Amino acid sequence: MLQTLYDYFWWERLWLPVNLTWADLEDKDGRVYAKASDLYITLPLALLFLIIRYFFELYVATPLAALLNVKEKTRLRAPPNATLEHFYLTVGKQPKQSGLSGRQVERWFRRRRNQDRPSLLKKFREASWRFTYYLIAFVAGMAVTVDKPWFYDLRKVWEGYPIQSIIPSQYWYYMIELAFYWSLLFSIASDVKRKDFKEQIIHHVATIILLCFSWFANYVRAGTLIMALHDSSDYLLESAKMFNYAGWKNTCNNLFIVFAVVFIITRLVIMPFWILHCTMIYPLEFYPAFFGYYFFNSMMVVLQMLHVFWAYFIVRMAHKFITGKELGRSQIRDVESERPSSWGRDPQSEEESSSREAALCIQWLHSSTAVPCLPHCPLHSCNPK
Repeated sequence: MLQTLYDYFWWERLWLPVNLTWADLEDKDGRVYAKASDLYITLPLALLFLIIRYFFELYVATPLAALLNVKEKTRLRAPPNATLEHFYLTVGKQPKQSGLSGRQVERWFRRRRNQDRPSLLKKFREASWRFTYYLIAFVAGMAVTVDKPWFYDLRKVWEGYPIQSIIPSQYWYYMIELAFYWSLLFSIASDVKRKDFKEQIIHHVATIILLCFSWFANYVRAGTLIMALHDSSDYLLESAKMFNYAGWKNTCNNLFIVFAVVFIITRLVIMPFWILHCTMIYPLEFYPAFFGYYFFNSMMVVLQMLHVFWAYFIVRMAHKFITGKELGRSQIRDVESERPSSWGRDPQSEEESSSREAALCIQWLHSSTAVPCLPHCPLHSCNPK
């Protein structure tokens, strides 16, 4: 049965146009072609990336944070309280109900919630690592693609497809990019958890699938263009975040506007009207559509939908800046991670949230037979059930 599944998975009609087989892509006459076995190296490379990242954050990003005067605000720890801790862990961190409030309970929730938030230094080190990688990847991507004829004439992407040999620069560009996205997927649980956590997982998985499939089906020319396009704006966002954490607001705002412009041009103009047109329309001029054609373009559409999703929030933040509202630390975490409810949150809404939390906590405490009333509860004199 396993052999049947293996044979069906590698059936030529899934991966290659009609009348072509894997034998047509065997290395010969000094020409090297993409092979699935090439991708095995990406997993150990991903682990190497995690090791490099650890030492980079320790010996490069941390001293850089000190140089830029990245300071962590003092966070008061919530005093030990088994009852509130039980409520916090089992009922929720952000209750939505309303009712009576208690100042001691509000303060405890506020401090306890702050304890779970990642430190400013952790955010800075993560942004520094990604900035460094994305900048190097963008420069490398341009070096790999800019001298190729298909960079200027997208129809040449498909000339001779799929019998297109691979050169060393394309091989290493692919392997390093794929390994990096594997490392992001491996570390996502320990990285700063943002509000687009699910979208980030979808993005990483879709990117890995696209890279793997494009290598299997020898969509390498299109793949290198797509990777270089994506890397063109990411380093700008990470640099804006770095300066934001360092408190350089003007520099942060200016970099963010540049990032927003580059993002809109690359993801909402070049991506759909040039790259997607290249992968959807031009291939049909050279060969009939097959499963790989539909699958690859389906994943491209998923990525494009994510671009539209993130562009909406980027435009909103850019509008805030243009209309004179500063982009504070609470707003420009990762632009791609924000939701409407968290944008521009004012202190009053934070207090209302704390009151709701305290109210629900008190209601829960007084409806429970398992726990006693709190010493500082405003209803301490009442008779709990």
